[in-house]
Parts: sequence; C-alpha cells; structure tokens
Amino acid sequence: EKNKTKKQQLLTLLTLVLSILFRFLLLVFFVKKKEPLTLVFLFYFYSIFFSIFSVLQLSKQYGSVFTVHFGPKKVVILSGYKAVKQALVNLSEEFGERDITPIFHDFNQGYGILFSNGENWREMRRFALSNLRDFGMGKKRSEQIITEETQYLKEEFEKFEGKPFETTLLTAMAVSNVISAIIYSTRFEYSNTKLHHMVKRAYENMRMTGSTSVQLYNMFPWIRPFVANQKRIVNNVKETVRQSEEIINGLKKTLNPLDPRGIADCFLIQQQKDEESGKTDSLYNSMNLYCTINNLFGAGTDTTATTLRWGLLLMAKYPEIQARVQDEIDRVIGGRQPVAEDRKNLSYTDAVIHETQRFANIVCVVLWMKMSGKLLTVQWTSNSLLIMCHRKCFLLILCLLLFSGRRVCPGEGLARMELFLFFTSLLQHFRFTPPPGVSEDELDLSPVVGFTLNPALHKLCAVKRS
Repeated sequence: EKNKTKKQQLLTLLTLVLSILFRFLLLVFFVKKKEPLTLVFLFYFYSIFFSIFSVLQLSKQYGSVFTVHFGPKKVVILSGYKAVKQALVNLSEEFGERDITPIFHDFNQGYGILFSNGENWREMRRFALSNLRDFGMGKKRSEQIITEETQYLKEEFEKFEGKPFETTLLTAMAVSNVISAIIYSTRFEYSNTKLHHMVKRAYENMRMTGSTSVQLYNMFPWIRPFVANQKRIVNNVKETVRQSEEIINGLKKTLNPLDPRGIADCFLIQQQKDEESGKTDSLYNSMNLYCTINNLFGAGTDTTATTLRWGLLLMAKYPEIQARVQDEIDRVIGGRQPVAEDRKNLSYTDAVIHETQRFANIVCVVLWMKMSGKLLTVQWTSNSLLIMCHRKCFLLILCLLLFSGRRVCPGEGLARMELFLFFTSLLQHFRFTPPPGVSEDELDLSPVVGFTLNPALHKLCAVKRS
C-alpha cells in the first residue's frame, strides 16, 4: 500500500513537471507561429485551465469566428448566438461529426452515443430516442417515477432536521434513480453503497476530465504513461462497467422478449434477435450495450443533479427570490404534489429554473466538431440575458441553446421534467438557508471547473416549512 502511494506521488510530481515544460513549449509554438501576443497568452491559459472566460475575451477582440491553437492543433472557435446557431442548427449535418479526444476514446472506443460518430452513433441514438419515448420520457410514466423519487428525497432532507448538510450525493442519487428506473426498471435505496460509489466515480471523472493533466494529454497523447488522472478515469469506467454487468446479468435471467421492463431489456432483445438471425455485423454488441447505457446513466445524472444543486444554492443565496417562488407555489398548488402540468401556471418559478440553467452554464466546455476534415470547436455560451419576466409571463428567447443541434440531448424532455418537479417539490416543503453563522453574501458562486461546472463544495440547511 505504501509503495502504491509513493508511486502515485511520483506520477503526480512527474505530471506537474511535464505540465510546466509543456506550458513553455506551447508558448514557443505560438511565438513561432507569430500569433498576436494577446491571443498567445490568453488562449495559452485557456488551454491549460479550460477557462471559458478567456474565449469570451478573445471573441470581443477577434470577433465571433477566429482561429487559435490547441497545442499542435489548429482550431476554429465559434462564439456568440448567431455563429453557434448557424453551425449547430442551420448547418447541423455539416457540423454533425464529433472529434473524439484521446481521453474519451480511451473509455468509449468509438462505441455508445456521446463519443461516437457515423453509423454507430446514428443507430445508438435512434435506439435511445425510440426507447426513451416508449418508456415514457416526458410523459405520465416518467412523471410518476420522478414524483415518487421526490418523496424519497424529501424524506432524506428531513432527516437532517434543519441542520447543515452537503447536497451533492443525495441529489445525484435521486436523479440517478430516475434514469435507473427507465434503463433497468430498478431503483436503489439511498443507503446502497454501490449507488454511492457509482455516483462518486461519475463526479470524480467529470472533475478529472477537465484537469490540466488530462487536457495536456488530449493535446499530446504520447504523454499518457505519465498522466495519473487518465489511469484513474479509465479505472473508474472499468469499475462502472463491472457493476453494470452485474445488473445486466441479473436482467438476463428473467428476460421476457414479449415484455421489456426497460431500455436495457430492449437492447438485450435486439441483440438476441441479431444473434439468432446470424447477423455478424450487428451494432447491438456488448461494447455498445455498456457504453450506451453508461452514457445515458452518466449524462442523465450529472447535468440534472448539478443544475438542481445550483438552484438550491441560488435560493439560499437570494432569499427574496426563494420567497417569491414559494409564494407562487403556495398560491397555485397549495399543499398537493406538484405535477408537470403546473409549469404553465408557475411562470415565475419556470423563469427561475431557466435562469438557473443560464447562470450555471454547466456544460461550458468546448464540444469538438469536424467539418470538411478540419477541426472546429463550438462554444456553448450565451452573452445576454435570455429569460425575461414581464407581467407574470415567462418569455423564452430563442437564443437559449441548452438543447439544440444534430446532437440534441436525447433526454431533453426527461431533464426538463425532472428539474421542474424536483425543484418545485423541494421549495414547496423546505426553505433553504446558509449554515448558522454564514451570511448569504458568504455563499460562494464560483464554479469548480471540470467537464461540467459544479458549485464549490458547500452545505445548506433545509428548514421544513410550516
């Protein structure tokens, strides 16, 4: 165990030394290319720290379309609503392919949905969309699943009796159970250690994917032996796949081709049909099974749970907004359980949820697209206020590109319903405040940079409303 620790420390030290060396090499590279000095330094720091703000500053100076370098790669940046919409919506076919960076290829190998292209991506996406709809995405069935889970989550919050607690694990487990019910037709108890580990590994991978060492690895793949975070990410994925195999093997024992219980069953049934027909080039293989399921599970957990955490933190930070949300909920819903249909009558609450999504901007990392053999990046940001409240009406301006383009999130309907039902149910029952001795002004809204932007580690009090 001591030798293992020393080895990890040595690898970390070596990675640090290499990162300093590569920073110097990047500067030399840019200077040799005779890039504008501001561009050299600003994008240099962007490439190392993955800072969205550097790109926004660059766009002010160089416009909505400009070229920079990620190490040896020449990259075109599209910034601002018009440029992004033109690429993702108007030219969705031309910008439809995704460049798979080394870290994502390491644990997906071109399978699944998120990090695949071509026929494999089209078939797995078609499968996911079709079956998400069949199992009630955005409909009554998924609403029942979410509503049931809100009750369990409220019970967990109540156990703290108004004392401070960290919200990450509980919100993630609640959201995980929703997607788990749709994929596996199974929910986990909050005390289940397997679910704890699954959620923690997912968050750890999201954080490490945005680390300096992994970004350097994406630019210079030959340094892989020296990147400790790459090894940790791959090991976490392997462990998640192993847990998925356990669940899948249990489903196989009771599989009924005439009565699929969830998305995993549907995949297994199609896989069985292809095997029986002698189809040798079937895309319904084990790699696609585990990658697709884990893509859905990971994406269906992290983004929604993180946005919900931001929402609760913002309510504690701005109690006057929280009070207005609760007044509207009390007036429109009263004490009954919120339902999806209530959204149209909760215009202020709906606006607050959308503003939380705009403010949190959790998927701010660049998405790599290929077009005509050239590498381009698309920046998912918004430079203006997208939500307006006027005369108690909610106006959604079209430039809120949370879900758009050819690669639009397959679970969009489910995510929107989850955010609305979890948020309104929790605000109906609890008033969220900072811990004793901490003022609203002291609550930190600085994000923790990873593949997604999470709130910094914090505790809140969930005080039961009378």
